[in-house]
Amino acid sequence: MTKRMLFLLVLLIVASPLFAQSPGVAGAWHGDYWWVAIGAGIGMAIGSGLCALGQGKAIAGACEGMARNPGVAPAIRAAMILGLVFIESLALYVMVIIFIVVKPS
Repeated sequence: MTKRMLFLLVLLIVASPLFAQSPGVAGAWHGDYWWVAIGAGIGMAIGSGLCALGQGKAIAGACEGMARNPGVAPAIRAAMILGLVFIESLALYVMVIIFIVVKPS
């Protein structure tokens, strides 16, 4: 496990100058940003899908907890709603970031 983490850290350090280049330096850009929209759509799909999976697991766990101990159902319900709000905010943050990155021209 530590060898893998060390390898990923070295790979990140070695690859970081690649991302430091300004867009004007690369010769293949020429205003073609069609791939940004496609990447943003894929990113939103992945983000929304994983948020939906997280919400499903949270609701399943809360329902199981309320079924096992009905006396604490209000506390579990409040914690579940708070957790669902946080999970949904992640999907909204992804959407906002995509709107910031993909500016309609």
